[in-house]
Amino acid sequence: MDKRVFDYKKRWQISSEPKGVENTTKFQDFGTERIDPDRYVSKNFMDAEWDKIWTKTWLMACSSTDIKEVGDYFNFNIGKESIIVMRSSENSVHAFYNVCPHRGNRLFFDDFGFVKDIGCRFHGWKFNLDGTNQQVTDSETFREEVLCFDLDLSKVKVEEECGFIWVSMNDNIVSVREYLGEVAEHLDLYKINKMNVIRHAKSDWAANWKTGLESFYETYHLSFIHPQTQGMMEDYYVPIDTWANGMNRMIVPFVEPSKRQEGENLVNEATNIMLADVGIEPSSFDGNAVDAKKAIQKKKREFSNKFDLGYERYTDAQLTDSFVYGIFPNIQLGCHPEGVFVHKFMPHPNDPELFTYETFINYRVVDNPDYHVPAWFGLPENTDTSGKNRPEITHYPLGVKPDLGEVLDQDAELIPFVQDGIRSRGFKGPLWSEQELRLRHFHFQIDQYMNSD
Repeated sequence: MDKRVFDYKKRWQISSEPKGVENTTKFQDFGTERIDPDRYVSKNFMDAEWDKIWTKTWLMACSSTDIKEVGDYFNFNIGKESIIVMRSSENSVHAFYNVCPHRGNRLFFDDFGFVKDIGCRFHGWKFNLDGTNQQVTDSETFREEVLCFDLDLSKVKVEEECGFIWVSMNDNIVSVREYLGEVAEHLDLYKINKMNVIRHAKSDWAANWKTGLESFYETYHLSFIHPQTQGMMEDYYVPIDTWANGMNRMIVPFVEPSKRQEGENLVNEATNIMLADVGIEPSSFDGNAVDAKKAIQKKKREFSNKFDLGYERYTDAQLTDSFVYGIFPNIQLGCHPEGVFVHKFMPHPNDPELFTYETFINYRVVDNPDYHVPAWFGLPENTDTSGKNRPEITHYPLGVKPDLGEVLDQDAELIPFVQDGIRSRGFKGPLWSEQELRLRHFHFQIDQYMNSD
């Protein structure tokens, strides 16, 4: 491995002459202090997070294509709240708390679906798709002084942006686009609003939501926990960017064996799989790993011309590498031209040492038999990739090994052990390397919210 001195103020760049979306931000110093591990285990801290973070930020509810048609809805659960997002007209989306104003009954129970109007099963009150009251059963039995109160569903701020539906319980928050900042322009390139969800799973893990998120925010652990990744991706020379409002990014080079191992420039089994995936016969390929990456990028541009994919908007790096964005507070997006991998770390309603890991894949469907889902998507056999049928959400309860693929199953097994150690009197707080800069930036943003009035 190349043991050059690590300059933490410059960090790594994707190339010697970065351009456009690959530009790295100027160095920001978030200090070297250790944080109090109490924030991973304390119920008081958890309650304060709800008041100062979860109810103040933009939260990703679902993909835009989850509610394509008028009457389509998605049931978004966060903490103790259930929020319904609804396609109320062709060009508008509404969101409201999943509660009837009459007696508090829940209105929706399924994860997603379609309705012509909204009805309460308890007493038959009805509402339009935008949440306005349509009918009060036996209204003549209510005194006028009662019916003068707001009879509509309680609205939640909602915006459709970058291919997702976002909600916020903060009526005074800036727009999603302003909140995302530069990241919004980056996400625009992937045209996520044209992608369809082809897999969606939830898994309950015995850890704090931050413990879970942190393992996805760095590549420092890959060679130890996921050694099978070493042949296909670089885990050391990984550029990191940090932006305002807790937004961040790392660019993980694919088709580049880790420089932690010997023979990093040699074509290996993982390289051969990715060559074959784009129609290049590995046995006939003559070149090293660098040549293989260039060949794959060239082949993808040929695909773009053949299938009218518009890949000219991407840099070469975007065609092969994983551009991984962190969106505060709890989202990670792995962006590729073929699809976007969404990872959500959802807090438990009342236990700080439990969370739900939620993941779904947005896939760009191309109606051509010669186009296929890349093998590295790691989809289970018989996955419907047509985009015509939104898959049900598979939920793996606590203690059940999730069928999420080898790497994610390893995370599910090991992250609870991290949580166990955090709880120890012997743990004084994390000691972060510069490879873990996204973690320090993440907690810096947490502190900004937690210390606010």
